[in-house]
Amino acid sequence: MKVAVAQGLVNSHSYLQYRSLVTSLLANGKVTGNEQSQDLVHYTELNEARMNRLDKKMVITEENIQRLLTLKRKYIWLVLSEGWCGDAAQILPIINKMDSISQHIELKIAFRDEHEALMNLFLTNGSKAIPKLIVLDKNSEAVLGNWGPRPKGATNLIKSYKQQYGVVDETAKTELQLWYLHDKGISTQNEIVELMLQCEQLNHQTM
Repeated sequence: MKVAVAQGLVNSHSYLQYRSLVTSLLANGKVTGNEQSQDLVHYTELNEARMNRLDKKMVITEENIQRLLTLKRKYIWLVLSEGWCGDAAQILPIINKMDSISQHIELKIAFRDEHEALMNLFLTNGSKAIPKLIVLDKNSEAVLGNWGPRPKGATNLIKSYKQQYGVVDETAKTELQLWYLHDKGISTQNEIVELMLQCEQLNHQTM
């Protein structure tokens, strides 16, 4: 695990660098990751618009701001993502704004398909679902926890849809995006803050 994490960190990007790389590829009709297709280009274009909107309008609640400001230890948030991922487009702007609030958090983003060994350590029901947030102790680079690819409400929506219809189709994806729109990022914030408070307690116990 240490080697995979170290490689992820070496090849990671800041949020602005990540956005710039995705935008540059898109300008040339390409997307991040191993697979190239018009569908993925289309999804990436939609995600660019979503992320631009969220970068401007996403608000971290006052309660979560105060909770983030209680963090005492130093952390790295290493996130596995790809530009075509709809969930990542909804979640990364939130994570970025949370990172900007606390001096104890450093956000780094790595592309999933470039880090198969690391992704395989954090599978969701056997799949390489993203985004995946890996919380590291900044000093030791030890893994303290992980979160993703979706908040519980979104996960339950897709699970229920798949049980009813047997597939995750375009209708399911539309319903998922509507869920994110109505949730306004609150569930994602709350769940990640809870994880960080757990990590803080874990760190305290191992000091």
